Amino acid sequence: MLAACGDNASNNNGGASSGAASAPAASGSASAPASGEKIKLSIWHNFSGDDLRAQAVRAQIDKFKAAHPEIELDAQAIPPDGYRQRLKTVAAAGEMPDVFFTQSGTSIQEFYDGGLIQPITPLLDKYPEWKNNFMEGALDRLSFDGQVYATPLSGSATSLFFYNKSLFDKYQVKVPTTWDELMTAVKMFNDNKITPISLGNKAAWLAQSSILSSLADRVTGTDWFLKAASQDGASFTDPEFVQALQLFKDLSEAKAFQTGANSLDNTQMEQYFVEGKAAMMIDGSWALTNMAATGTPEQLDQVEVTVLPSVPGGKGDPNSISGGSGGGMALSKTVTGAKLDAALELIYTVGGPEGMQAIVNSNSVVNYKVEPDQAVVTPLFYKAFTLFKSVKLTPVYDAYLTSAAADAINNGLQDLLLSGKPETVAKKLQDTQAQALGK
Repeated sequence: MLAACGDNASNNNGGASSGAASAPAASGSASAPASGEKIKLSIWHNFSGDDLRAQAVRAQIDKFKAAHPEIELDAQAIPPDGYRQRLKTVAAAGEMPDVFFTQSGTSIQEFYDGGLIQPITPLLDKYPEWKNNFMEGALDRLSFDGQVYATPLSGSATSLFFYNKSLFDKYQVKVPTTWDELMTAVKMFNDNKITPISLGNKAAWLAQSSILSSLADRVTGTDWFLKAASQDGASFTDPEFVQALQLFKDLSEAKAFQTGANSLDNTQMEQYFVEGKAAMMIDGSWALTNMAATGTPEQLDQVEVTVLPSVPGGKGDPNSISGGSGGGMALSKTVTGAKLDAALELIYTVGGPEGMQAIVNSNSVVNYKVEPDQAVVTPLFYKAFTLFKSVKLTPVYDAYLTSAAADAINNGLQDLLLSGKPETVAKKLQDTQAQALGK
């Protein structure tokens, strides 16, 4: 396995300079080679579903294809659950697609450290209005050594707290703003045979990204996590992190989640909630477009959105959501010449201003200053996007942890939903992160 897909990637924006490719020349419009042969260009992404965001991204790719008959475009839409592993496999073989979607943070860091990608900074410089319209910090986790390697196709809000107001009204339950109120709500809904919180953790990342990242920040504060992630002044075996794991365990033991949560996937979780079978759901902004595609207007009218309740004595900001920049289209280091021109134009078609407008109109949060069309988006999305712009964003764990450590905490949370112990999970995470960073 190439270093790009190993677990020793550092998470600072400086990165290993030996892995960086030189910046390409600023691109003009795509043009065919002098021989008249078609340019062959490949793009991989994980927007394979029927949700509105996936349709919007694929539509932009189709627009590029229709506008450029001189380019033979091989576009592969790969289901999300197996997408990252497939990228690792081709990276290990040195056979990367020309353009490919990658998540921000650790994922793109690994490709950068392995010398597999090249910057798209010249493309941003060519379109300054596009470049300057991204929200503050939107490009940080997609940049290394002063160069930008992708622009976010979406904003990442991973811990939106959804609740069904009709169920809260029917059973006279207070919408929780504190942890004690949340535990009271869990008991009251269980007493009335309603699942308190819908959870589908089959793919393992969901509990970490949507629940623990925000919950742990409530307890430890952001500074502690960044120190622990870099193994510089904090450890995942510290009492405050064990406390955060115990709070998650407390939810499980209070039967907050439906039986078999580790066997349900993200889509089943969202459908279960939107159908009114659960009173609450802690999920990411992707749920907005998914629910918009599957829920009826009557069902969506019952859904409200806020932030996770506060934790007593916690060091973190309670008015916050775990999130940041979503992933974007990266460019293989091997792409040059006319193919490079075509690849940069494809990236701009997908992630430029037109693409951003299409994505936000698909009920998807973006890190871009654009106003959604209220005649097109759902009222729920508009409320969530307004919330997203008004709160502090805190780190998502797997955007800062090494891949091995992310796997350790993902698997550990699955264990906590069964019979696992917080201290055991904390030690496994600490040992894995320290080993991966060589500390």
